[in-house]
Amino acid sequence: MNTPGFDYDVYDLNSYNYDLPEERIAQSPAEKRDESRLLVMDRKTGALTDEPYFRNIEKYLHAGDVLVRNNTKVIPARLLGEKKETHAHVELLLLNELKDRKDVWQCLVGNAHTVKLGTKVYFGTNDELVAECIEVQEEGLRLFHFTYKGIFLEVLDSLGKMPLPPYIHKQLGDNSRYQTVYAKIEGSAAAPTAGFHFTNELFDRLEKKGVQVVDITLHIGLGTFRPVKTDDIRKHDMHSEFYMMSKEAADTLNKAKAEGRRIIAIGTTPTRTLESVYQRFGKFAECSGNTKLFIYPGYKYQAIDALITNFHLPKSTLVMLVSAFSTRDNILNAYKHAVENNYRFFSFGDAMFIH
Repeated sequence: MNTPGFDYDVYDLNSYNYDLPEERIAQSPAEKRDESRLLVMDRKTGALTDEPYFRNIEKYLHAGDVLVRNNTKVIPARLLGEKKETHAHVELLLLNELKDRKDVWQCLVGNAHTVKLGTKVYFGTNDELVAECIEVQEEGLRLFHFTYKGIFLEVLDSLGKMPLPPYIHKQLGDNSRYQTVYAKIEGSAAAPTAGFHFTNELFDRLEKKGVQVVDITLHIGLGTFRPVKTDDIRKHDMHSEFYMMSKEAADTLNKAKAEGRRIIAIGTTPTRTLESVYQRFGKFAECSGNTKLFIYPGYKYQAIDALITNFHLPKSTLVMLVSAFSTRDNILNAYKHAVENNYRFFSFGDAMFIH
């Protein structure tokens, strides 16, 4: 049964499905960041323009526009260890450190049934890192207390691997390509991939043009790795992610909003942060907190005016978010166009500018 106001069931997971040949999934980044392709879409009409290079986004950005980017930095959060007593291999994905408990991390566990309360997992040839399970949670989640010598992030750098999404089957030769050029605040289990297309030179040119750039932080966690499993999307549980906004960022954004200038999010994570803050305060404000904001058609955007984003997985919360920013039909038509015109999809793929 269709939802009033929509010619499809807005709450039905299958409403956000589309056909994607496997060869359209990018397995490696573009050789040069700004030489990925760009599909430009008018969010109201659905009109599409193909640009051969992402750097051509300069044509669509104007003096006074404010670009908002997520300066989170991905940590090498994928750890491969073993249980001493059985030599069973255990894989952990570090999601977030508990704010009130140092060295206690929530982790997603591969073959989680082998990890019980009190299980110890050892990492490194000399057991440089040991994780003890102190709480068993649902859906493969566990809390671990880590012991080590030295500085945790340095130990992680030597033992951990970049947590590439499961649809990427190649190892990266250069880990920096799974970071944005503006990554700064360590703490993410995944990258804000819409930012991959930007170079420092492109930012320099945009700033000379009068485009402002504002940094906020959202540490990307479990939500990125969890598919929607409920047919009724309203029953999907969005996991909480930590965000921060500085006073300087809030002041710049409030001034732009008051003057009617465009606020443009580089990706879905700044989008969720900006919308969460605006919902919370009715304006932008210096703050930090956790958001579980789930955006799907029917949501009324308050914070952003345009969005730079990649092409997202079928039936994902991110397809729902971009559908809410335009319409589902416009987005699925754009994706069909992208498939037919050999655009590359997902984390290392090409970009869209929705304005």
